[in-house]
Amino acid sequence: MHPAPGSVPPDQEPLIEEPLGNRYSRPRPSDHFHGTYVIFFLLGIGSLLPWNFFITAKHYWMYKLQNCSDKAGPAGQAVSDLRDYFESYISIASTVPSVLCLIGNFLLVNKVPASVRILSSLFVMLAVFLVITVLVKVDTSAWTTPFFALTVGCVAVVSSASTVFSSSIFGLSSCFPMRNLQALISGQAMGGTISAVASVIDLAAAADVTDSALAYFLTADIFIVVCIMVYLLLPRLEYSRYYLSSQKESPSLATVPPDSSAEGKAEPGGTTNSSFLTKSTGIPPLRPILQKTALLGFCLFYVFFISIIIFPSLSSNIESVSKASGSLWSTKYFVPLTSFLLYNFADWCGRQITAWIQVPGPKSKLLPALVLLRTIFLPLFILSNYQPRAHIRTVLFKQDVYPVVFTALLGLSNGYLGTLVMVYGPKIVPRELAEAAGVVMTFYLMLGLAVGSACAVFVVHLV
Repeated sequence: MHPAPGSVPPDQEPLIEEPLGNRYSRPRPSDHFHGTYVIFFLLGIGSLLPWNFFITAKHYWMYKLQNCSDKAGPAGQAVSDLRDYFESYISIASTVPSVLCLIGNFLLVNKVPASVRILSSLFVMLAVFLVITVLVKVDTSAWTTPFFALTVGCVAVVSSASTVFSSSIFGLSSCFPMRNLQALISGQAMGGTISAVASVIDLAAAADVTDSALAYFLTADIFIVVCIMVYLLLPRLEYSRYYLSSQKESPSLATVPPDSSAEGKAEPGGTTNSSFLTKSTGIPPLRPILQKTALLGFCLFYVFFISIIIFPSLSSNIESVSKASGSLWSTKYFVPLTSFLLYNFADWCGRQITAWIQVPGPKSKLLPALVLLRTIFLPLFILSNYQPRAHIRTVLFKQDVYPVVFTALLGLSNGYLGTLVMVYGPKIVPRELAEAAGVVMTFYLMLGLAVGSACAVFVVHLV
């Protein structure tokens, strides 16, 4: 049973439908001042903020590792490799442990309350970022390699916590209307844009690299604290309590009779049988979720597989063809603006477009075709002015406008297609599996990032 046509806007319908008793016994509250929407938007920013702040601070990491080139012999070559391919290494350190944490989060989704998982991950992220902030003013020139190892370790820990946080928040958002899920996903893209803007401002305002990095990482520390505060505020809003309490009052999946309303509300063509019925404290059934989300999962995997190979490992090492001129644009601002800021802004635009346009549909053959078409970005970026080059000497695109256009299209397609698939996932499974399906979709995403980051190391060494 659905509300009468026009009674509820499409973006106000919850992903998980309410029990009939709840729907008619209480009036639906309004989201005053769009408070819940803003909170999910801020939490979306915070969910990918650590990763974005790590990869965007390219000038800082190059400064910290700059003494690598002063060492002669094999040892110097090894540490120089750490500097030249830094983005590839932190991509692996970020994504591989995150996949393991995501599996653990799926197993604990019905055993550990979402509030515990969310708050604990936020505090871990804050603690690690405080360590990174302190190290900004520490002279690490005498222990560059140990500093690199410590940084990689911090990336692994903070990214694992960020994965638990983002997957838990995504699952929680499935209890709310669609617009809140869109706010969360848009916030994730805005987090990249904010980190890129902060990086450019710090570069312009601070004469010293360490002063710039200190202000930069302090911004991340403050924003994580803001995320903790707004999450604690979420259950205090009447609008949030309505949907959170409706989810808690839903009948246990283990006690739903075969002729109950839950069966009638399953997706058309789907089933709600005993294979789906799991006690709320048990592990969600994985097989029916995988069966329903297989194609969407592949699409999500491949979207981020291609994106992580290119950004930031390839795109951030594309230099301006006029770098020899020594201008500020070509030496200082080209990479921050044309790689990080442009990609993240285009990604945010792509995600925003899904609020108005949602085509192709979840079962359309055009969707995987568009996803596979993004493979063409690989040769386009490789044949741009990527430096340093060791094997492929040909630079086909010898004007700065080419990587700018390629980066904009890469970000736009990543945001649009990735968001479409992510939103479709919880909608094509029975409502009682929506939260678990959200975690599974996040797993596909992280698996694509993990495999893609591993491939990125080989790609940049082959160029």
